[in-house]
Amino acid sequence: MTSLTDRTRTRLSVKQLRLRLRTNRQQQARKARAARRRLERIHEQLPKQVRTVLDPLEPVFSRAAHRRFILLALAAILTLGGRTINNLLRVLGTLAPGHPSSYHRVFSRDRWSLAALARRYIATVLASFVPHGPILLAGDDTVTEHPGPHVYGKGRHRDPVRSTHTYTAFRWGHKWVVLALLVPVPWATRRWALPLLIALYRTKEDNAKSGRRHKTPPQLLGQLVRVLMRWFPDRTLVVTADGGYATHELAELAARTPKRLTLVSLFYPDANLVEPPPQYAGLGRPRVKGAKLPGPAEVVKGSQQRQALEVAWYGGGRRRVETVTGTGLWYKGGRPLVNVRWVFVHDRDGTHRDGYFFTTDAAMSVTSLIETYTAQWNIETTFEEIRSYLRMETTRGWSRDTVLRVGPCLFGLYTLVTWLYSRLPRRGSRVGGVDWPGKRDVTFSDAITAVRRWLWLEWVLAIPGDRVVFQKLTPGFRQLLLNGLAPAA
Repeated sequence: MTSLTDRTRTRLSVKQLRLRLRTNRQQQARKARAARRRLERIHEQLPKQVRTVLDPLEPVFSRAAHRRFILLALAAILTLGGRTINNLLRVLGTLAPGHPSSYHRVFSRDRWSLAALARRYIATVLASFVPHGPILLAGDDTVTEHPGPHVYGKGRHRDPVRSTHTYTAFRWGHKWVVLALLVPVPWATRRWALPLLIALYRTKEDNAKSGRRHKTPPQLLGQLVRVLMRWFPDRTLVVTADGGYATHELAELAARTPKRLTLVSLFYPDANLVEPPPQYAGLGRPRVKGAKLPGPAEVVKGSQQRQALEVAWYGGGRRRVETVTGTGLWYKGGRPLVNVRWVFVHDRDGTHRDGYFFTTDAAMSVTSLIETYTAQWNIETTFEEIRSYLRMETTRGWSRDTVLRVGPCLFGLYTLVTWLYSRLPRRGSRVGGVDWPGKRDVTFSDAITAVRRWLWLEWVLAIPGDRVVFQKLTPGFRQLLLNGLAPAA
């Protein structure tokens, strides 16, 4: 009895092998052309609002890669699970024509520039939310967990969310430095922080191993600010950041371009403040600083009267505070002098500890300084919502291009959801949200739920063939189906 391994294989001639190879290539080419035609038909059926914000990005990609990029972005909004490419393709189903590997290659191998994408996308966002006037920005960093032996850029970072004064928590993953746009929205009392530019922080050990110059988070934030200033030379930037970014180097950047950039951050109670250097007398080396001024803490301790104000506070509320302010030149050895205005803030209700803020714009009022800094904390809410509703930590890409592209794109997806929500019809903007007694503002969970329902109704279930089937359902069953597809988070 002959076994399967004993069967003889028919050997093909060279001519037959070439014919089979040519036939396979022709079949693959026909499938690729059919997939591209299907992509074009799906793209034409997209809602007008989606095409308005994403079609200007087409010059960055090839035509097919651009169509696949849009489908993956919409799938990342619609999906309720992890943001892996396989899970996004499961959500899209037949709306993702072509081989699945072509969608994986969008982030891992396709040739396109993330910087060019960011520049076009930011221009669209600014034209929509802040077409004129100063641009208020918030800078901070966040750690996302991404373990694995071969993950590019992975490091051991301190997690400020889980750390306390007596315990330090570390996480293996990526540390992202984010520059976000702070914009007032009509549906909330607080400003929303919309990520614009993102940079990956690399540890000293990783940089030394790769032969790169090490850059600290404040240096990366300064680099992002300079990029934005170069892209939009006619706009004025006001950047606010927490105490980790209260560096003399960032203050110097703002002092060199006072008409283009203003920095607002926490200050040091014992900051080294000096007077301007005296006029050079012609003998010896000219002095670089004048007499030493008392530090902010000394001035506050000796102050007899404090100014009472009511200012916008963290979370969009109002707060009564007492303030003491002063000016001086901030000195650091070997560095230029920076003219700053500092403010001491005491919360009269006693719920927040005393703090010192500063700005490189000495003409800024005390009220504006405090309200600008307290708006910065909205970026922390953005980080938490990106983890909770966009599942930032569920990605599984590990190669260099995938890591450097997927992370910033998920941050940008938060901005896209906000932009789409601002363009929804009034009848659909509050559908599906979670309400409770005393709730006044719309949260991001409400916004993404409304956008999901709108995409299902106006795109997926409105495609010819699906529309007829969906309209035959009873209204109650339709609502039940939508509640399952876009549940209130």
